[in-house]
Amino acid sequence: MLLSDEQLASAYLTHNDERAFSALVARHQERIFGYLLGMVRDRNVANDLFQETFLRVIRAMQNQRGSYAQQDRWLAWVMRIARNATLDYLRSRRKWQDVPDQGDDDAPSFWERLTDDTVPADELLHRAQQHDWLEACIDRLSPEQREVLLLRHEADMTFKEIAQLTDCSINTALGRMRYALLNLRKMMNDKKKVPTTELTELL
Repeated sequence: MLLSDEQLASAYLTHNDERAFSALVARHQERIFGYLLGMVRDRNVANDLFQETFLRVIRAMQNQRGSYAQQDRWLAWVMRIARNATLDYLRSRRKWQDVPDQGDDDAPSFWERLTDDTVPADELLHRAQQHDWLEACIDRLSPEQREVLLLRHEADMTFKEIAQLTDCSINTALGRMRYALLNLRKMMNDKKKVPTTELTELL
């Protein structure tokens, strides 16, 4: 029987079950890291922020701080901690308004889960080119639009959770997502590119 996040978190809180905590990390590490990498565009920094996030999570759970018991989902609570760690970094580097691309193109994300040994080499090249172009388009979104996009499709958060996390109304979160998609579509049409399957489904 697969235990829920909340059951695993309870096992860790109540019995200090390290295996339960490891299971939580393994279950969500890809989406959390995907969000962090999408925000900072630097794998080394994202790794540092990932570790910082879970250090904060462990401290909060061991000390029973952070109002975890009042949260709707364990993941939503952890994403708030990840976001705070990210904003601390961006503010310290004065990069919140303009996060540069560090050239790290090999990280898995919602637009880059494409590896398949049966795909011909020319198709793989086409997909790689599409990925590079799509990442560049996402980087051109405003910080608010980019963050909503990452939270929705990397962290798989609901718009209610996104609104709570970013301290805005659900309508504002929905609006930012709508404009993010409209802007991506406009950039796609301007470049006359054929979108990847993932972007087609997203739009």
